Amino acid sequence: MANIVLTPRPAVIGLKGGSIDTWLRHYDDLQWEEDLKKQQRKWPSLPIIAGGAAAGAWTLTNELRIILMGATGAIVPATDTVKIGLAASTSNLSATSTTYAGVTNELSTANGYTVGGITTTLTVSTVSTSQGQLAFTQAQWTASGGSITARFGFAYKSAGHLYGYFLCDSTPADVTATTGNTFTISSGNLWVIA
Repeated sequence: MANIVLTPRPAVIGLKGGSIDTWLRHYDDLQWEEDLKKQQRKWPSLPIIAGGAAAGAWTLTNELRIILMGATGAIVPATDTVKIGLAASTSNLSATSTTYAGVTNELSTANGYTVGGITTTLTVSTVSTSQGQLAFTQAQWTASGGSITARFGFAYKSAGHLYGYFLCDSTPADVTATTGNTFTISSGNLWVIA
């Protein structure tokens, strides 16, 4: 089996009437698929997950939505230490999840994965006067001594809030990187304010 590269779509947060519609016209599912095809033409070695499945979109937790509305603190600062981890199909990840400590069935430390995931770098940026985004850098594990199999990817503040999660295969199904191959969550946006 080839290396696995997952590119979850960002969660969209609509702040102005009509803005979200404009954003969705550019990033609906068909456009997202076209963007992926362009990437694959540009980089032919970019693998496609078996069966042509694609990663789901990020789902923000209710906790993060409250933070973004300013009810419990400042918008996620780029100085936060944020990690991306992987969880099994039996995980309790949902919109009502609040902290990393409450996540069940994260993958165990084995076969190239380490409990706690990988630290990623955040970039908070303004796209225009009405749009902003929170981007993260790539997270990658190399399977060794066995496969890395996950159903979910998730992002959280180290020792703090759970920000969001996504299905590795939106059908849903598990995704596996076999020994010697990599399991990558490519850099992208966790959320976009439209």
